Amino acid sequence: MSFKSTLARKVISVSLCAVIGFAGIALKHAPLASAATSTSTSKADKIITLGKKYLGVKYRFGAPSGSTSAFDCSSFTQYIFGKNGIKLPRVSSSQATKGVKVAKANLKKGDLVFFKVARTGSKIGHVGVYVGNNKMLHTYGDTGVTYSSMNTSYWKSHYVTARRVL
Repeated sequence: MSFKSTLARKVISVSLCAVIGFAGIALKHAPLASAATSTSTSKADKIITLGKKYLGVKYRFGAPSGSTSAFDCSSFTQYIFGKNGIKLPRVSSSQATKGVKVAKANLKKGDLVFFKVARTGSKIGHVGVYVGNNKMLHTYGDTGVTYSSMNTSYWKSHYVTARRVL
């Protein structure tokens, strides 16, 4: 055998071993990563998932805490956060004092978003849960629990602040 063919065989052998080794490493770790991802659902995801179960539940101003037959905005957030170990006050203006203030540009899933409404003038009178992609899960009016885009002219013009309680 010539020096060239011996060298070529060694290079091919080393290359195959490297490829097989890297493939084995990737295969060995891939299931661990996906298992960790699938079992480690964040608290924000759990809150949003619970909130989605109530889509369409009617809105009733002043709905009592703990009731799931009807919600107002703050009883809704109080309920879904409470079921996940986060205690919130009963009314939206009080909820807006909890946690850490978050700039609108830095919103994350699970942040509370606050708005002024006609009945409260310039004060906070509405709360929703930010779910990503400039959308919130909240309850109001005839739609009851629903998703809304925060990009609509109404919600844009009535936005006040956001708080991170998670």
